[in-house]
Amino acid sequence: RMTTRHQQLKHLADTFTATFNAHDLDATMAFFTDDAVYEEMHGPIREGKAAIRKAFEALFSKRFGTMRFEEEDTFVDADAGKVMTSWTLHLSSLDGKPMQLRGLDLLWFDGDRLVRKLTYCKAKEPRYVEG
Repeated sequence: RMTTRHQQLKHLADTFTATFNAHDLDATMAFFTDDAVYEEMHGPIREGKAAIRKAFEALFSKRFGTMRFEEEDTFVDADAGKVMTSWTLHLSSLDGKPMQLRGLDLLWFDGDRLVRKLTYCKAKEPRYVEG
């Protein structure tokens, strides 16, 4: 049986995704704490709400066309406040060529606010990081 916290986290993750699908930047940003961290799928780490907003602005401007996330599977760790959701991202590019990406988000919640978002995406080639 799901706990109330489990249900709350699932609802928060679903609502967060819905703000992306609605292209509502302000509603998306309302989920983040001021000191939240966002690790993008292609590597950059954005720290703080202003930096995260800047990273999302291009997506929400529809500069790359429209986007819609379709949930595939979701796992919730209610005790840790974590949600992992896998998805297919449907992109309708400006040149009319639709594209799909598959990936997942790891979301860390403190109460009902996001403190960390890590995004991973399947790729044709592995990305190597010097370190």
